[in-house]
Amino acid sequence: MTAATSITVRVPLKIRRRSGRKTVVMPVRDDGEAAILTRADPALIKALARAFRYQRLLDEGRYGSITEMAAAENIDRGYLGRILRLALVAPDLVEHLLGGGAISQSAASRLVEAVPAEWQQQHRMIGISRATQPA
Repeated sequence: MTAATSITVRVPLKIRRRSGRKTVVMPVRDDGEAAILTRADPALIKALARAFRYQRLLDEGRYGSITEMAAAENIDRGYLGRILRLALVAPDLVEHLLGGGAISQSAASRLVEAVPAEWQQQHRMIGISRATQPA
């Protein structure tokens, strides 16, 4: 019988706090390619996911109104109304946010509080021009 051997694996990484959560930052790979950093705000992504879910429930006719949905889902009607506004965000902004594109905390707060109907106004409010967004 052979003696037991152990292997120690060391992975150089950094742990950073972002929005009260810990994020793992991967090191540069051996081939010189930088690691992909995600800067997506988890709270904003969760709010977007909820907005599209709630909108889908309304579109499918599962609930006849926001009040009915709020009662059935056991959430505050005002909160539901604010979250549903996020379903009106321009598709390219949603892609930008989900892809890790950063926006300021104040812009995120304004986005949740009052989403303008026109997509150009949304871009101005957040401070992101359509030309500077990744394709």
